[in-house]
Amino acid sequence: MKKILPIILLFILAHSSIAQKLSKEFDALMAETFKDDGPGAVALVIKDEKVLYRKAFGMANLELGVKMKPENIFRIGSITKQFTASAILKLRDDGKLDLDDDITKYVKEYPTHGYEITIKHLLTHTSGIKSYTGMKEWDGEVRKKDFTPEELIEFFKYQPMDFKPGEEWRYNNSAYFILGYIIEVVSGMSYEEYIESTFFNPLEMTSSYYGSTSRIIRNRAYGYDKNDDGYINADFLSMTQPYAAGSLLSTIDDLYNWYSAVMDDKVISKASREEAHSSYKLNSGEKTGYGYGWGIGNIQGSPMISHGGGINGYLTSSMFLPEEQLFVAVFSNCNCNPPGNIATKMAAMAVGKPFDWKPITLSDDLLKEYEAVYESDKEEQRIITFKDGQLSSLRTGGSKYKIYPFEKDKFFFDGGGVTTLHFDRNSDREIVSVTSKSTGYDVEWKRTNKPIPSIEKIELDNAITDRYLGKYELAPNFILSIFKEEGKMFAQATGQNKIEIIPFEENKFSLVDVDVKLTFNMDEKGEVNSLTLHQGGDNEAKKIE
Repeated sequence: MKKILPIILLFILAHSSIAQKLSKEFDALMAETFKDDGPGAVALVIKDEKVLYRKAFGMANLELGVKMKPENIFRIGSITKQFTASAILKLRDDGKLDLDDDITKYVKEYPTHGYEITIKHLLTHTSGIKSYTGMKEWDGEVRKKDFTPEELIEFFKYQPMDFKPGEEWRYNNSAYFILGYIIEVVSGMSYEEYIESTFFNPLEMTSSYYGSTSRIIRNRAYGYDKNDDGYINADFLSMTQPYAAGSLLSTIDDLYNWYSAVMDDKVISKASREEAHSSYKLNSGEKTGYGYGWGIGNIQGSPMISHGGGINGYLTSSMFLPEEQLFVAVFSNCNCNPPGNIATKMAAMAVGKPFDWKPITLSDDLLKEYEAVYESDKEEQRIITFKDGQLSSLRTGGSKYKIYPFEKDKFFFDGGGVTTLHFDRNSDREIVSVTSKSTGYDVEWKRTNKPIPSIEKIELDNAITDRYLGKYELAPNFILSIFKEEGKMFAQATGQNKIEIIPFEENKFSLVDVDVKLTFNMDEKGEVNSLTLHQGGDNEAKKIE
């Protein structure tokens, strides 16, 4: 016994030292983004049922000077989808519905355009139904109105389909809204009543609610946004609209209790849980990386289930690594401070797999070997360029980032993200592809012989370029400003950094080092009245100043 006690003591001291080291590293991650005098955040890290970290940063209310605390309540946004999916699966477990049921069994006379759209399609974001949050008609004024579930379904149901059911994966709030309505039809209760009576109350989630803008909720953190002038109160949103896609409120502690109950099969059956936590496959057999209400991924090879949320004034991230029994959640009360990367890095540190690459030096001749245009099977491009001893990567619709080698053929991105690029060679040691590795499925980009594209800048008179200066509204309170500084033209979106733009046609400009184009549009009198932003589609913005 005398020999065993010192060994136990050493183990306890070692564990305590590791926990203290992690706590300091987590503090540094959080403090870098969440300042003492700005909107704040809360974080919780639990491993093997032991709390490794539970802390708050910044302010819960800027106007009253109230500091954030771990007990604060947040809108959790799309993390709500876990509860909605679980409600559907519980009703299936109880024999009250089937995931292969056509939605018209519950939503009478819904226009399916000749297709069979099932509950499973709704759960997996593969229905092809138009997401109402992406409709132009869903503007700032509409978002203030209260809707019944039937009324909001009426708002979007006549929109054209985006694709044939099962052919694509496209994140879809309309789908989860309809699921909420199906829960009401099948259970005979309102969505709020069902979630509270079936999940919140039995699991003693005493700080979780269906969202309300009028109800007094103790410890609720206030939500913020940011524009060119600084922090502002988040825009009003009737909580009847996010509904089963995003209207719930909770705390980091309650969410841990939720994940624990799900993983202990206290919420739905083991078979349903395993199905929900498996990647759905498209008609083509391609995995989507999404199950039923959970994203399916990994952190440095460790399997992970996760979901984040984004809603007026709040951004949230949550994840669970089943092999390591690790839970991480980070909630923020400002749309300006995304917590996803922070939560991911915390999880990686906690399981001893940190995203901590050290750059090495490779010769210029070797670096030049990677320079090429690579294409994925979705016809997207990743362009690797070499200039002045530096490699950079630019993918379709994205920004150009510097990349640094940490091994031969392996690179990490400038800025300390969680994605790496691994170049693959054939038997002749020729580079044939590059694979991007992150927290989802790997994506392979095959090398092509296509020339690296370039934009040829043209010179325009000030009389022409001055016509384009002004402010353009891409969405309510989301403005793209076009201005000049020291003879150069810049574009700056609300809450973002300015980026230089250069003309390649009289009314067409390209953002420097970003795969985005702008087209300035004129009316019949030749006056500029709008611009079109080309990035993953064409988005028109009216000129307002």
